[in-house]
Amino acid sequence: MTSATDGGPARAEAVLSRLQLLVTRKLDGLLQGDYLGLLPGPGTEAGESREYRPGDDVRRMDWPVTARTTVPHVRRTVADRELETWLAVDLSASLDFGTGRWLKRELVIAAAAAITHLTVRGGNRIGAVIGTGPPPGGGTGSLATPPGVLRLPARPGRKEAQGLLRAVAGTPTRPGRTDLGLLVDALNRPPRRRGMAVVISDFLAPPQQWGRPVRKLGVRHEVLAVEVVDPRELELPDVGVLPVVDPETGELHEVQTADPRLRRRYAAAAAAQRAAIAHELRAAGAAHLRLRTDSDWLLDMVRFVAAQRHARTRGTTR
Repeated sequence: MTSATDGGPARAEAVLSRLQLLVTRKLDGLLQGDYLGLLPGPGTEAGESREYRPGDDVRRMDWPVTARTTVPHVRRTVADRELETWLAVDLSASLDFGTGRWLKRELVIAAAAAITHLTVRGGNRIGAVIGTGPPPGGGTGSLATPPGVLRLPARPGRKEAQGLLRAVAGTPTRPGRTDLGLLVDALNRPPRRRGMAVVISDFLAPPQQWGRPVRKLGVRHEVLAVEVVDPRELELPDVGVLPVVDPETGELHEVQTADPRLRRRYAAAAAAQRAAIAHELRAAGAAHLRLRTDSDWLLDMVRFVAAQRHARTRGTTR
């Protein structure tokens, strides 16, 4: 398969136009009700209090009511009218891969398009930091913007949101892997008002690299992690000798997939890797959405949004 960047800006624009058509025609039709975003805005205005339920965010404890009634209560908040959402978009070379209907890179852009569509309404602001791989020459960057990271300021309006998506879709990828920890940490600097933070990546970097920055992000913001996965990363097919190119180094490896023991070890290692990713995201308090290149990603996103809404009505947030 080819990369979303093959053919230059014209192909990137075509991919984005196709994705936006899917989002605008299908997403609004499948989602009913007032969905301002994939997660509720944390809000700043205090609403009514209710009794604490297991799973509630302890940051929203209503201590005066709890002291007065001797029963733990949490504070409901009224969502801000102008929610600020930031995307951390990982475009490492490993994303230029796919054996399903989409490349992983295209799925990253699709997720960014859907999230932008859902959050840009009502004057909401959206910005992004984009990881493009290690910088040439090992540049140092600035404190707020690490090397290998492109920052797009948060702005309101559909026209500005479309410009942001075109910038994401047209961003070239360098060989090598983005430092996902530095990319996520770019959302922590400079400090900004409470809002949403969305990290879109395949999360193939070691969890110890990005786990702490995600936890730090979750202290102040609602965090959504969108993990993109290809089926060949989960299990190998029995197709004999399979030539595999590492997109981050360009190295060619030949794998004998006819060996059932190798396939079992590969599947076990892949399952352990995905379990470690899920564990780290749970520990950070992030909502976790997994999208596959061989599935209907729009339907998966709709189911996720519905599950989040159902969880909120039951008093849970994850």
